[in-house]
Parts: sequence; C-alpha cells; structure tokens
Amino acid sequence: MPPRNKQPAQPAQAARPTRPVTITAVVDPVAALASENLDDNLYFYDTNKAAGSTGFGTPALHSRVRKGDTLLWNVIPLECETYVSLSDIEIDPRIAEPTQKVYPGTDIVFWTAEVKQDLTEPVPYRLSFLLGTVSTPFTPTARPTLAGPASEGKKEGR
Repeated sequence: MPPRNKQPAQPAQAARPTRPVTITAVVDPVAALASENLDDNLYFYDTNKAAGSTGFGTPALHSRVRKGDTLLWNVIPLECETYVSLSDIEIDPRIAEPTQKVYPGTDIVFWTAEVKQDLTEPVPYRLSFLLGTVSTPFTPTARPTLAGPASEGKKEGR
C-alpha cells in the first residue's frame, strides 16, 4: 500500500468568530401604563444562557459576553396592540456604543453594539422605553448588566 500523503499542518487557531447575543425585553405595556411602574412589568431574556447568563425573566438580567460579541437589543410587547419601543440605551462607551436601527420596510426599532473589551467586573446599563402614546420615556430602576465569562467549573448567580 502506498504511504498516505501527510496532511498539511493546520494553521494556528483562527480567531474565535464573534457571536450575536440577542437581549430581548418583554414588556407588559398595559400594566406598566396603568401602574406607572415598568419594573414590575419588564422581563429580560438573552440567547447566551449556555455561557452562564442569569436573571432570565427579571429586569436584572446578567448577560455573559466576550470582547467582539455583537449585541442586539429588541423589545416584544405582551399586548400587541399597545405601542412599545426601546428609545435609549445608556452604557459605558468604553464597553459598547449602541446604535439605533430600524428593520427595513418597518418602523420596528432595534439596537446593536459590539463589545469592545473583555469584562472583569459587571457593567450595568440602562434602557428606556416609549409606551403607548406617552411621550416621556419609561426608565426602570432595575438595571441589567453585562459580565465577562463565568468562572470555569461553576456558574454564578444560580
């Protein structure tokens, strides 16, 4: 049998591809407008549970992210006939600089940003929402956070 051709040496490990992390705010706009309280009517989720994100279904979501990750924030109203929009994101610009965008052919707003550095400490941020016909944004007091990867061998925040 002839000798096998040697496989070419594999190049050094390529840079890890960036991954989108979608952060979704689910809002009960009818209850928030009736009670004038967004904190009790706001539920966050993200697509990074496998990496250690915690706080799902609360306004204090703790999203695990890494440098280079693309963040995408969107909002879903529980009552589809009541207007809800994410109007602002305040976060340390050294970490991320969110940009407001609109899905083509619609008036549906979403925001994106790239994580600029690996995080060693949690970074809180603040979201503001427009609800119904009220022109003043609702800003919850609870603040979601971005955090670096969970420590090896344990999951934090359980």
